[in-house]
Amino acid sequence: MMAGQGHPALPSIFLLLVLVGVIAEAQGSGYLSRFRLRSRLQRDRNMRNVRPNIILILTDDQDIELGSMQAMNKTRNIMEKGGTHFSNAFSTTPMCCPSRSSILTGKYVHNHHTYTNNENCSSPSWQAHHEPHTFAVHLNNSGYRTAFFGKYLNEYNGSYVPPGWKEWVALVKNSRFYNYTLCRNGVREKHSSNYPKDYLTDIITNNSIEYFRLSKRMFPHRPVLMVLSHVAPHGPEDSAPQYSAAFPNASQHITPSYNYAPNPDKHWILRYTGPMKPVHMQFTNMLQRRRMQTLLSVDDSVEKVYNMLVETGELDNTYIIYTSDHGYHIGQFGLVKGKSMPYEFDIRVPFYIRGPNVDQGVTNPHIVLNIDLAPTLLEMAGVDIPAEIDGKSILKLLATDRPINRFQLNKKGKTWRDSFLVERGKPPHKRADGKEMAQEENFLPKYQRVKDLCQKAEYQTSCQQPGQKWQCVEDPTGKLRLYKCKGMASMFAPRMQALMASSPSTLSVVSNFDDCNCGNAGVKPSALKKKRLLNKKKIKSSKAETRKRWARSVSFELDGDLYAVDLEEGYRPLGSSNSSWTKDRWRGTGVGDDGEEFSGMGVAAKPTTRDKLTPPAALKVTYRCSILMNDTVKCDGGLYKSLQAWKDHKLHIEHEIETLQTKIKNLREVKGHLKKVRPEECQCNTPSYLLKNKEAYLLSVEQMDSLREPSKQKTLWLQKEQKRRKKLRKFLKRLQNNDTCSMPGLTCFTHDNHHWQTAPFWTMGPFCACTSANNNTYWCLRTINDTHNFLFCEFATGFMEYFDLSTDPYQLINAVSTLDRNALNSMHQQLMALRSCKGHKQCNPEKGGKERNHFSEYRGQIWEGWVG
Repeated sequence: MMAGQGHPALPSIFLLLVLVGVIAEAQGSGYLSRFRLRSRLQRDRNMRNVRPNIILILTDDQDIELGSMQAMNKTRNIMEKGGTHFSNAFSTTPMCCPSRSSILTGKYVHNHHTYTNNENCSSPSWQAHHEPHTFAVHLNNSGYRTAFFGKYLNEYNGSYVPPGWKEWVALVKNSRFYNYTLCRNGVREKHSSNYPKDYLTDIITNNSIEYFRLSKRMFPHRPVLMVLSHVAPHGPEDSAPQYSAAFPNASQHITPSYNYAPNPDKHWILRYTGPMKPVHMQFTNMLQRRRMQTLLSVDDSVEKVYNMLVETGELDNTYIIYTSDHGYHIGQFGLVKGKSMPYEFDIRVPFYIRGPNVDQGVTNPHIVLNIDLAPTLLEMAGVDIPAEIDGKSILKLLATDRPINRFQLNKKGKTWRDSFLVERGKPPHKRADGKEMAQEENFLPKYQRVKDLCQKAEYQTSCQQPGQKWQCVEDPTGKLRLYKCKGMASMFAPRMQALMASSPSTLSVVSNFDDCNCGNAGVKPSALKKKRLLNKKKIKSSKAETRKRWARSVSFELDGDLYAVDLEEGYRPLGSSNSSWTKDRWRGTGVGDDGEEFSGMGVAAKPTTRDKLTPPAALKVTYRCSILMNDTVKCDGGLYKSLQAWKDHKLHIEHEIETLQTKIKNLREVKGHLKKVRPEECQCNTPSYLLKNKEAYLLSVEQMDSLREPSKQKTLWLQKEQKRRKKLRKFLKRLQNNDTCSMPGLTCFTHDNHHWQTAPFWTMGPFCACTSANNNTYWCLRTINDTHNFLFCEFATGFMEYFDLSTDPYQLINAVSTLDRNALNSMHQQLMALRSCKGHKQCNPEKGGKERNHFSEYRGQIWEGWVG
C-alpha cells in the first residue's frame, strides 16, 4: 500500500520542478529582453545627442553674377552636387564690415549700428553691446568647440580675443595674402612673403584641419564649429604661384551692364561718373583674371576640408555652408571696381549647403540672406534662437517634403519671406524736435522739385541778389536746371550787408575792457547795445589794428551793379569819410605789404570817387587764378600748358584748404575756451546778497557739470581728434607721393606698376579712378515672388530708382517714372516698415502659396511725400 501510494506522487513532483524551471527561465528571458530594450533605447538616445559639426566657409567680395564660381569646379562638385544651392541668396548690406557684423549677430545694420567699414566696425561700442551676443557665444555655451580662422572685421586690431571662441587665429585689419599679422589666441604673429609658410589661404586651411582632427581625438563626443574666413578674392588679389598663369582670357565680367554709361537716370554717382577709359577696361580684364586665380586656392581648401571629413568619418554628421559677405562689380555701369551699390552684382552672393537631411543636387529658389546664417547655425546646434535676431533659420527649407497622406490633405505649404531690406550708409540726422530728417521732404522726382524751386523769386534772377547761391536756367531741351552761382554774388555775406548799411558811429567801440565803468549806471542801455555787450562781438579800432589778418573780400550790389570790397584791413562801412581808406587799401595783384604773393582772395578794383565804387574786373582767388564777372574761372597760361604746374598749383590749393580748416578748428577751440572763461557783467546796482546767492548757484552748477560731462566729452573729443589726424596723415601722404587723384564727393583709388607684387603684373602705367562715395546712403526694397521681381530704392538725397528685373534683369533703365501712385505708396510703406524693423517677426513678412500682388492690394494710407 505504501509503495502503491508513492508512485502517483512522483509525476506531481516532477511536474512541480518543471513548472519552477519554466517560470525561472521565463523570468530570465524577460530580464534579458528588458536589458536589450534598455540598451537599444540608450543607443538611440546617444545617437540623438550627437549634435552635428558645423563648418562655415566664407569668402571676401566674391560675386555670383560675374562668373566667379566658374573657377571653382571642386567646390561646385562637392557643394552643389552633394548639397543644395540657393539661387536667390543676398547680402543686406554690400560692404565688408557691416555684412560680417550681420552674419555674426543675425541682425540688420540698423540694429547693430555698424554702418560702414569704419563707423562702429569693431569699435568699443560693438565690443560691449553686440560682440557678446554672436552665434559663437551661444554655441560655445552649449558645448561646441568653436574656432575661427581668417579675416574677422576690417578694423579688428588684434588686441583681444572676442568672446565665444576656443581657438582664435584672426587677421589683424583688412585683407592681405602676404605680409600680414595674425592674432593667434591673443598673441600677435607676423608673416612675410614666403609662399609655403605665409600664404594666408593655405594657413587658414591647414590650421583648421589640424584643429578639427585634434578636437576629435581629444573630445570625440563634442561637436565642432569652425569658421574659415578666406580673404580671397579681395584685393590685393595675390594668387598662389602655381595658379599665376591661369585664366589668360577671363571675360566673365563683361555683362550687358559692363561699361554701360553714362547713366543720367540713376543716382548721383552714376550721373557723375562716365564710361571707362581704355586703360580702365584693360585693368578690369586683369582684375577679373587675378580674382579668379585667388579662388583656385579656396577651391583646393574646400576639397581638403571635405577629404578630412571623409577620413575622420564625420562627413555625414557635418553641415558645410559656403557663401560670401557680398558681391562685387568690375566695370558695370562704368564703375571700374568695388561694391556698395544696391544692384544685383553687389548684393547677390553664392550660397551652398550640405549635411544631414539636406537634399543633394537641388536648386532652391527661396530668398536667403546673410542675417539668416546666425539663426540657422543656432538651430543646427539645437540652441534656442533669441527673439531679437532679425534673420530666420533656413533649416525648414532644406528637408525633403514627405508625401501627403490622407490625414494631411489640408496641409499648408511652406511660408517664407518674399521681400527684404537692402541698406547702406549712416542714418539721417535728427532734427531739434527729435524727428529724423525724413526723406519724405524730398521724395518728389527731381524734375518736379526743380520746377517747384524755380517758382521762387530768389532763383529767377541770374545771380544778382545778395546771398544768392543758385539760379534757374532752362537748357536747350526745355528742362529747368539749377546752377550754382560761382561768382561774387554768392560770396556776399548778410553780416556785411548790415555793416555796410550802418553808420560809422554804430561801429565805434571802447578799447578799454579791463574795468567796469559805472559812471552811467543810471542810464539804461538799449537792447542792441546789450546784445553786443553780451556777445562781445567788438570791432577793433584803427589804433589796435596791429595783427595781420587773412585777406578777404565780399561783393555787394549797389544801384544794380556788382562790387567787391577788400576786407584785408577789416570791415569798412559804406560812405565812410575816413581818409585812411585810400587807393593803397585796394589791391588787385594779390601782393602783400612785404611784396610776397598770397593765395587768399584779393580784389582788382579801386574807388574812383569818394562815395562811388567802380565794378571790379575780376576776383583774385589764388596767385594764378581769378573769377571773372561772367562767373568763369581764368588762370594764367602756364597752368594750361604744363602738367607739372597744374599739379603743383592744385596741391597748393589743397594745402591752403587744409591750412584754413586747421585754422578754423583752432579758432573754434579758442572760441569755446572764451565761452567758458567769460567774465562777469558789471553789477553796479545789484544788492550784495543777490550776488552771493548767484555765486553759490553758479558754483553748484559748475560742480554738477564737472561730474557729468568730462567722460563723454573726452570720448567725443578723442574720436574727432583721431579722425582729424587720420585725415591729415592721408593728406600729407598724398602730398609726398604727388597724388592728385581726387574728385569732389567721391572716393578714388590709384593703380600703378608697383601695386601688385605677384604675377601676373600690371605694366600699363598709373591711372586714377573714382567709383564710390562714403555718403551714398540708401534703403531698398527687393521683392521676388510669383508676380513680381523688382528693386525699389530711396536715396538719402531724395532720389528714387525702380527696376523691374523680369524685363530688365541687368537694371539698365530706371523705370520709377512708370509707377502709379498706388504702387509707389505700397513700396514706400513696405520699405519704411523694414527700415525700423526689429526681430524676426517684424523683419520677415512671410508669404505662403501664390504670392499676392503687392500693388493692387494696397489699401494703406496714401504716402504724403508723393505728389502725383
